Amino acid sequence: MMKISGLHAGYGGLNALVDVSISVGKGQLVTIAGPNGAGKSTLFKVISGVVPARQGRIEFDGQDLLKVKPSERARMGIAHVPEGWQVFKSMSVLENLEMGSLARLDRTTWRRDLDRLFALFPDLAKRKRQLAGTLSGGQQQMVAIARGLASAPRLLMLDEPSMGLAPALIDTVFERIGQIHKETGLTVLLVEQRATEALELCDHGYVLESGRVAAEGTRHQLLNDGRVKRAYVGM
Repeated sequence: MMKISGLHAGYGGLNALVDVSISVGKGQLVTIAGPNGAGKSTLFKVISGVVPARQGRIEFDGQDLLKVKPSERARMGIAHVPEGWQVFKSMSVLENLEMGSLARLDRTTWRRDLDRLFALFPDLAKRKRQLAGTLSGGQQQMVAIARGLASAPRLLMLDEPSMGLAPALIDTVFERIGQIHKETGLTVLLVEQRATEALELCDHGYVLESGRVAAEGTRHQLLNDGRVKRAYVGM
């Protein structure tokens, strides 16, 4: 579905990504793990068009994504859920989801899909008229994920979904991501600092270090790689 080849990007004189190559197959859950400052969020920003690529190529379903305007990438089926519970705080939960649905090319199934979202996130269904800014951090993160799903994406990109959450809520968020992938078959690209939880979910994973791919492999390969275990999994 998406192939990134020889990608370089950065800010000013800083190189945040250096010769990064990553593949995401249709229906896969791919994890990008690594420490703070590794370039994980920059990678997502390049895919979304927020940060320009200096060199390299990104193909999405065979199309050169770097030639597509950032404003059009969501309509291609790419949903980016940024880090930090970014919701429309002065809007209700329902209004947030409706905002996400504006990127849909086909709105005929929106009401049916909305029912499915509330079935997937029952806590949000109870609070659909509540202002998103009054929800807990974990609930706001669920709103952000649900809003991304509301666009009926072909690729869902989740950037640090565990950031700032209590441990019990982190477990819930990862469980929900796994459930979404398993039940819908949606292609998911997950950027996450918590390597153990993120790698346990994935079909294939990459570890970024100082803007470069330091390791890659299946879930089993990475979780049993001695260097990865010592440096990123805390074992």
